[in-house]
Amino acid sequence: MLSKEHAAARAKLIDPAKAACAVKPSQFAGLTSSAGGDTIYLSVIDRDGNIVSLIQSLYGSFGSGVVPPESGFMLHNRGALFTLNANHPNVLAPRKRPLHTIIPAFMQKGDIRIGFGIMGGFNQAQAHAQFVANIADYGMDIQEALEAGRFTKGSFDGCDVRVETLVPEPVIEELRTMGHDVVRVPPRTGLFGWGQAVMSNGTGVHFGASEPRHDGAAIPEAPPVFGEPLRR
Repeated sequence: MLSKEHAAARAKLIDPAKAACAVKPSQFAGLTSSAGGDTIYLSVIDRDGNIVSLIQSLYGSFGSGVVPPESGFMLHNRGALFTLNANHPNVLAPRKRPLHTIIPAFMQKGDIRIGFGIMGGFNQAQAHAQFVANIADYGMDIQEALEAGRFTKGSFDGCDVRVETLVPEPVIEELRTMGHDVVRVPPRTGLFGWGQAVMSNGTGVHFGASEPRHDGAAIPEAPPVFGEPLRR
């Protein structure tokens, strides 16, 4: 991206005498325009069962515009969703958090503890609810719960709902019978978010899962080398 050759090729696209009304971004091998995004999520569990559920996301294109000294990255600005309207429930005030879609999540029942997150903007809360239901109501493991077909609703009004074709046809037909305007969407797109999860079941055995809708991976700690664990 920073090579002189690439810069020269991009410069040739500029015509000083003519407005460019449709400038497409560069394309690189292994990356497409849909592979980017504003959010990353990771979940980690250590040998003692401690879990970290972490999400980092931008609200505006350049976050807050603030770069910590000698760090090389910008701080995010998800706090921007407060309002200054004194009569609004989301007014900026002490001991409050802004309404947003960053939800690094945990769930627990007995000895089972799960750290998970599913990115995807407004879809995030919907995908989280489906993940929890897949485990709590349908008995799936964390990998199955991430891979299962999802639905999403992009607005508060209307009967339209987008349903992944991984959802069985009888379910889709039943939704239509109820009056839902079902739009079927091919499997494994980013429309329904993408997530990761880790789990401890109280036995000392730990689990990791990563869904196939994106480029994440479940990576175990490497085995000990020369008596010491090799950490990534």
